[in-house]
Amino acid sequence: MTTEKEALAPTDPRDEIVTHLPALRAFARGLTGNVTSADDLVQDTVLKAWSKFDQFSEGTNLRAWLFTILRNTFLSQQRKRAKEVSDSTGSFAAKLASKPDHDGRMALQELNDALRTLPIEQREALILVGALGFSVEEAAETCGCAPGTIKSRANRGRKTLAKLLHLDMNDQLVTTDSSVAAVMAASPTIF
Repeated sequence: MTTEKEALAPTDPRDEIVTHLPALRAFARGLTGNVTSADDLVQDTVLKAWSKFDQFSEGTNLRAWLFTILRNTFLSQQRKRAKEVSDSTGSFAAKLASKPDHDGRMALQELNDALRTLPIEQREALILVGALGFSVEEAAETCGCAPGTIKSRANRGRKTLAKLLHLDMNDQLVTTDSSVAAVMAASPTIF
């Protein structure tokens, strides 16, 4: 049984990290396009956050702080990888991939491929606001920019995706995959 003193004692924000792991993983998956890389990115993020918790200001937005660490870690990795030789044609990766067995998977793969062509700023705005349900303000805080910038990036990204996926912006998107629908949704609170 907890005492009144224990009930009033402030909780350690470190205990709250675990509640943000699913959203961190989803954001990382959207940025990396790979489950394994996403898990590694989340792990790196949590390790960095844990080791730098003395820099976290209690009373501020832990979720935004964690997402900012994840985003900055991803961007740092991208800069390092720019100098590496990769499978640019995708021929090796295509040999390892299996064909999708469901229309939702196919649509998600098409969306994922189209997302890879977007500038990182538009991609992260779409993922944060569209797929993860961040408010425009939370996304702006995570990306370190103004809410209007997030709205603009998400809108431009959505229009570019519609063009890449050969969708008419006035047509209703028919998909069984909620992730695809969320990213492509034209919510009046976002745009």
